[in-house]
Amino acid sequence: MFWRLFETALFTVLAPGTVAYFLPHWLVLSGHPARAWGLGPWRYLGLVPVVIGVPVYLWCAWDFAVSGLGTPAPIDAPRKLVAKGLYRFVRNPMYVGVGSVIAGQVVLFESRVLLVYLALLWLYFHLFVVFYEEPTLRRKFGGEYGDYCRRVPRWLPRLTTK
Repeated sequence: MFWRLFETALFTVLAPGTVAYFLPHWLVLSGHPARAWGLGPWRYLGLVPVVIGVPVYLWCAWDFAVSGLGTPAPIDAPRKLVAKGLYRFVRNPMYVGVGSVIAGQVVLFESRVLLVYLALLWLYFHLFVVFYEEPTLRRKFGGEYGDYCRRVPRWLPRLTTK
């Protein structure tokens, strides 16, 4: 299990770390105008989705490693369907967590370029889920995944479980 957690940590730094931290900061620091909306101290409300999104991702990554016996990396995906924890409320909480972190940075940095980045990234997430992840999971887990999809929404969390 130690090795799976190590691989998960490494993937987290390389993939979500790049997408949700390094690229947004590079975009903000690369000369694109920031603080364009005049939010003043209200911009610090952007920290709320960041502070929520990080533990969402980490909780899900933990569940992939411990319960799913895999990692968030598509090349070492979980061997068991993970339908516990946050996966009881939404099928893609990792993407929601990463999107939340970036949305928070949009507000924190008052950045139009990050808003465009978030929109394009969300489109990519959606297309990747619909055209790669879901068909792959249907093949791998069959009816169990089909039942899960009927119970749990793809993007918007259901606050109760069925």
